[in-house]
Amino acid sequence: MDLSTITFSNFFNLIFWGTLFIIIVYKFILSIRLVPNKKAYIVERLGKYQKTLGAGFHALIPFIDKVTYIQDLKEHTIDVPPQDCFTKDEVKVVVDGVIYMSVVDPTKASYGVTNYVFAAIELAQTTTRSVIGTLDLDKTFEERDLISSKVVEVLNNAGDTWGIRVHRYEIKNISPPKSVQNSMEKQVNAERERRAILATSEGDKQARINKSEGRKMEMINLSEGEMQKRINEAQGKAEEILMIANATAESIEKIGLVLSSPGGQEAFNLKLKEKYLNTMDHLADGAVEVIVPGSLNQYDQWIDSLGLEKQ
Repeated sequence: MDLSTITFSNFFNLIFWGTLFIIIVYKFILSIRLVPNKKAYIVERLGKYQKTLGAGFHALIPFIDKVTYIQDLKEHTIDVPPQDCFTKDEVKVVVDGVIYMSVVDPTKASYGVTNYVFAAIELAQTTTRSVIGTLDLDKTFEERDLISSKVVEVLNNAGDTWGIRVHRYEIKNISPPKSVQNSMEKQVNAERERRAILATSEGDKQARINKSEGRKMEMINLSEGEMQKRINEAQGKAEEILMIANATAESIEKIGLVLSSPGGQEAFNLKLKEKYLNTMDHLADGAVEVIVPGSLNQYDQWIDSLGLEKQ
């Protein structure tokens, strides 16, 4: 037997058995699985679904059990690419969004659909197109919540089969054509100018009303003040006249009592003569011409002419 032939055969056997040993060790290592938290491993046994591994340590049967799918149970954020949509009034807009979803049934997510992420994106786009097609352009900017809720409803109905749950869908942008944007900007500017003019006119109107009300109140206050002034003056004059009349009546009454008392008439005549003499002294220094009695006898005659009683 050739020595080189024996050597080659031994080398081949060594390579074969060494490779087989490595494969067996590798398979035994793969049969030990440490599943992280928020992960789910789908195990198949001889090509058939066997079980779902949760978080923790697991040992599989080498060469028989195989981890086919690994599902992430955390919430995913999936971008929905921009797409062209037509509104009810035949205006083209570009819409994109974001889907927030998570896997709730790893088995259905693995076997219920080929790629649940791609399926969710496609369904979200078609639903968005159909909803926007029922709205006018102006309403598409106002009805974002309606579009989002409709997409979430449709995705969750399909998600029962796919093993996923859509938590929310948010529209990022709704972009109309440039010409439509220009028209909308002009409309917004016109509306803003209209509101500014209306606010200015309302302010001017209110200012005029306030000024007129101020003038009105001023005139009312002035008239009321003038009226109160006249009332006070009239009351003052009335009180003055009343006081003078009372004083005059009181003085007359006192004079009457004095005249009726014994010696009262003589005292009254004496008082009059005294006033007469005082008056004559004052008139001597002045240039006023006054007709007076020339003597005390004439004064007595003057008293008689006045109808006063003399004793």
